[in-house]
Amino acid sequence: MRTVDIIYRYGGAVSQRRSRPASTEAALLRLQDGNRAFSDLLNNVKDGEGAIRHVIEVDARDLGLLSAAAGAPSQHPFAAVLGCSDARVPLELIFNEGPNDLFVIRAAGNGLGSDALGSLRYAVAHLGDSLKLIVVLGHSGCGAVSAAVDIFLNPAGYLSLATVHSLRGILDRLLPVVQASARKLALAFGAGVVDRPGYRTALIEAAIITNAALTGHEIQQAIGPEKQSGLQVAYGVYLLESRTVWTPQRGHDDAGLSPAPRDATDFERLSDAIVQSARIAALLAT
Repeated sequence: MRTVDIIYRYGGAVSQRRSRPASTEAALLRLQDGNRAFSDLLNNVKDGEGAIRHVIEVDARDLGLLSAAAGAPSQHPFAAVLGCSDARVPLELIFNEGPNDLFVIRAAGNGLGSDALGSLRYAVAHLGDSLKLIVVLGHSGCGAVSAAVDIFLNPAGYLSLATVHSLRGILDRLLPVVQASARKLALAFGAGVVDRPGYRTALIEAAIITNAALTGHEIQQAIGPEKQSGLQVAYGVYLLESRTVWTPQRGHDDAGLSPAPRDATDFERLSDAIVQSARIAALLAT
């Protein structure tokens, strides 16, 4: 097996600053390409021998290293990312970005609580010149969603959380998503789907992608990105096993980030794409 070195390098030259995306489309493409580069890099570790070296150039000004620059460096991220607290999902790394590129917010289950929403409002209000995109990123095997699914499947487990209000708040927000996902799986595969060997895992993964999409929609409604200059909201799920970002789309099962749903019609299309995806079908058969 090969070894891989991922290096954040400051070369000392002002000209090394990477250009910032000029539009939401360019920002989305940069994140997609960055994740693809990260995934391809680690996929190559399994093949052959020797070392692989991957360098991410860091601008000196983003670290406050230039003597000519007075005070702290200014913020100029091109994307705000609401992700999960899970330590296996290092957001800058999986998108191939460095310091000052992403405005990162992390919460269990990538939930849109008041702190997360307040942070996003700050980003929109104060970083408008550079900010082009808001992303909600869930991840496979999410512990918060898994806990909500287990309570859905065994409601008696909820009693142990009766006095733990902080945890209940997270689960209460996720349970409607789990219920909706369970209903869609039953409609698509029949009531007997609950007896399939991979039902629990498939329900978890269906709820994870639905939760990310719903959170993206809620951000659109709360912040009104369409009123900002070119600012949009996208969502996706980081697959721990392949290190790629995924969303289901009809006839295209390996799409990366996708625009957040805007209405009930978009959510219906998404739920159809989820149950028709090869990923969910494979999980049900596991």
